[in-house]
Amino acid sequence: MSATAQRYAAALADVAMEQKSAEAVKRDLAAFVEMFFSSADLRNALESPAVNRDVKLKVITTIAGKMGLNAAVRNFVCLVVDHRRTEMLREMVQAFAEELNKRLGIEQAEVTSARELSAVEKKELTTVLERRTGKKIEARFEEDSALLGGAIVRLGSTIYDGSVREQLNRLRERLEAE
Repeated sequence: MSATAQRYAAALADVAMEQKSAEAVKRDLAAFVEMFFSSADLRNALESPAVNRDVKLKVITTIAGKMGLNAAVRNFVCLVVDHRRTEMLREMVQAFAEELNKRLGIEQAEVTSARELSAVEKKELTTVLERRTGKKIEARFEEDSALLGGAIVRLGSTIYDGSVREQLNRLRERLEAE
């Protein structure tokens, strides 16, 4: 992730935290960026040097009004367009989400299990991870039929491997060492 995207994200996070509207800003920014990249006409209008700055700002203000975007998001998009950084919008959204999570004490977890976990199992696993890390956990669950059983959890750069395959490997290593 570029330092520029992180600077923009940090500035937006400052505003969102100050206004106590972090979730609304996160949601609105993601919605605008999704629309921006799905509309070639909008991208052309906002990225073209032939289009006057005032026209671009008017387009953003109109769209923001129709979408009901938070004022901080509208102002952020105007700044990004004004500084010709629209190609970095997706990166900025990701950097913003990471910055918010860091400030709010939220850790992203990726859980891969051999089978679909029930809602109760997901909740229990999330609770255990929250106790272990001391942070709020937002988990994303996936299935991998290649696992024999158990689960693998990724928290940042840390991996907790509780898969049956890994347990069998550890057992084999202990038996070989004896």
